[in-house]
Amino acid sequence: MSKPVCVIWMNDAKVYEQALTQAGLAEKFELHVMTPDQTIPDDVAARTEALLGFRPAAHLKRMPKLRWVQAMTAGVDGWLAHPDLRPDVTLCSARGTHRVSMPENILGALFHLTKPYMAAAIDQRDSRWGKRQSIPLAGKTLGILGLGAIGQELARKAEALEMRVIGTKRRPEPLPHIAKVYAPEQTNDVLAASDFVLLLLPSTRDTENCINARFLAAMKPTAWLLNFARGALIVDADLIAAVKAKTIAGAVLDVFREEPLPATHPFWQTEGIRVLPHIGGGHPERSKDVAAIFVENARRFLAGEPLRAEVDRALGY
Repeated sequence: MSKPVCVIWMNDAKVYEQALTQAGLAEKFELHVMTPDQTIPDDVAARTEALLGFRPAAHLKRMPKLRWVQAMTAGVDGWLAHPDLRPDVTLCSARGTHRVSMPENILGALFHLTKPYMAAAIDQRDSRWGKRQSIPLAGKTLGILGLGAIGQELARKAEALEMRVIGTKRRPEPLPHIAKVYAPEQTNDVLAASDFVLLLLPSTRDTENCINARFLAAMKPTAWLLNFARGALIVDADLIAAVKAKTIAGAVLDVFREEPLPATHPFWQTEGIRVLPHIGGGHPERSKDVAAIFVENARRFLAGEPLRAEVDRALGY
């Protein structure tokens, strides 16, 4: 009986090959490991049943036997939008690999907004003693739109800082460390009560451009918007206008419609908007975390079991 053909098409492909080998699964596949600058041979593409890759490419239409795609990221917008990804192919994300790093980076953004360390560093550069005060996070309300695994982990940490956490969930239910969970249609209640509004929503047909002038007008004028989700959620021009008009205090943005963010984009020069270079989920061990998901799914694929982190195409995540 022939082995299923699996293609690992990654720059750091060796990490994933080694993980398969250590799990005793590499020998159960006809394994082909290559980097994105290499073309998958026609005879291999024609027999490929499993594909691990960072983003889709023209190879999908050359893979009539493809049954499973393991994406490298939690967001799979590019895969879902690709016309050659057949409906019968199971798409899995790397959901869960950001559970620790993302909340830490979001907390970093909250401290950045409320503690004068950046200003103090500039003062030190200029040998200047500047009297400054930090703003307590204790007692502030953090509104999280999208209370998934990352949002719930962040809530646990934020509660330890004596913040009040509220938010929205597609299926609202009481959750630990969260004062109140709202349905998505109650988003305005969250906006009206929050000192910091954090976006952790997926990018779908329903959420694209949802952060518009009407949304921003429902926030407190003293509130900050933080986007660690998807750039497509925000109407860029509406956010810029709201910050300039002091409709809201400002925004911390870690994700953008186009990355790297072009040097000509007005976000760079808008006072009150802080630009981060998509640092939210990355960390030195992330490849190992994704490899663990890949290995577990490879085991399930071989056993004919349901795969982990399978994407619901109707929902978009």
